[in-house]
Amino acid sequence: MEKVELLILGAGPAGLSAAIYAARAGIKVQVIGCTPKYAGDYDIDNYFGFPETISGRELQERGIKQAARFGAEASCEQVLGIHQEEDGTFKVKTEQREIKACAVILATGVSRVRPGIKNLAEYEGKGVSYCVSCDGFFFKGKKVVVLGESLFAANQALDLKHYTQDVTICTNGKQANIGPELQQALELAGIPIVTQKIVRLEGQNGLEHLSLEDGKTLEAYGLFVALGEAGAGTFALTLGLERRGEFIVTDNEQKTNIPGVFAAGDCTGGFMQISVAVGEGAQAGHAAINFIRTVCRKKQEVD
Repeated sequence: MEKVELLILGAGPAGLSAAIYAARAGIKVQVIGCTPKYAGDYDIDNYFGFPETISGRELQERGIKQAARFGAEASCEQVLGIHQEEDGTFKVKTEQREIKACAVILATGVSRVRPGIKNLAEYEGKGVSYCVSCDGFFFKGKKVVVLGESLFAANQALDLKHYTQDVTICTNGKQANIGPELQQALELAGIPIVTQKIVRLEGQNGLEHLSLEDGKTLEAYGLFVALGEAGAGTFALTLGLERRGEFIVTDNEQKTNIPGVFAAGDCTGGFMQISVAVGEGAQAGHAAINFIRTVCRKKQEVD
């Protein structure tokens, strides 16, 4: 397993800003994240220091080069999950590897992907869940369905096999986007994939059935939503971070309620602008530097 002092999830303005501050301070930093949405052909006219218009793509490229100049490593990988270990460190699993970090900064933005099931909200907490590590225990031996079409959904389905043998993936009308390695793992685990769209959820005292578009029903007592890629909301649930709606709660230093975990950018809510994300990233980087120097490195000296 690879080891790093600071792992930053998200390669947008907040994540790269944090990486620049931490790497300049001599912290071993890795940034995991692919090209964010703003880094396209968007014209940016209101960013300080640029009297001329700059594209989101160019601003992103400059940020990556600047972070690399100070020694921060960056890679485009899909993060499948994050967990806190008994020693207080954090283990992050990607589609390619596992990384152990002393501190983590969440800067993944906020997901706006919605399942589009009309009565989904009625069953949240009554069968609908967004976190396998949080709620999988409550569905021991029961039939469950994972809603999603990607690597994230496949990984969640495999994790559920620790609690029940009856797991199905439903892509909700989308084409499955799961690589051959995970596809084989699903087959070996006996996890089928259903492509029908879910019309509505049914059940008297909690979820019992999924009503499909073709008129058939699928028995399910748990529905784990894992659309697209894992994001800040998923990580917040897994780590037990305090949230306000879909946003992560932080103090004025971008600290969360879990020591060693910081958050910056759109995933914290507020005024969602690049300049704000950059400032929050700098603050998160500064707070992470202090945590690593006063907690992580001192603990290593004792060990």
